[in-house]
Amino acid sequence: MSITSKPLPTNERVNVSLSEQLERGDLMTAACPSREVLKHITSRWGVLVLIVLQSGTHRFSDLRRKVGGVSERMLAQTLQWLETDGMVDRRAYQVMPPHVEYTLTPLGREAAEKVRELADWIEVSLPRIAQNWSMGRRRS
Repeated sequence: MSITSKPLPTNERVNVSLSEQLERGDLMTAACPSREVLKHITSRWGVLVLIVLQSGTHRFSDLRRKVGGVSERMLAQTLQWLETDGMVDRRAYQVMPPHVEYTLTPLGREAAEKVRELADWIEVSLPRIAQNWSMGRRRS
């Protein structure tokens, strides 16, 4: 079975080997490797970096300016995670001062489209979401 195959319903997993289950992934299982990727892509900084990189190749300093509030350390860590997961391509040029560029891979473009949809929905729905903030405080 491939990683891209459709997950089987829980009641049909009896005949699937453990290695096949681990290969395909099961997000609801604590040991699922997909959870790490999910964490990297859907982290606050992961989402924002992917969205910025949709517009093209960017240098580290440019990304840091465009993603307001991210520290240098968190941006570096996020880019490392996304590179390790195959979402971002890092290109370093041997010049002084050092010049590094980041761009989305085809896989990263797919992921960026998905998280952008979620981010767009949040922006559009924010007034309705914010109404719940004050209601939640009253219930306490």
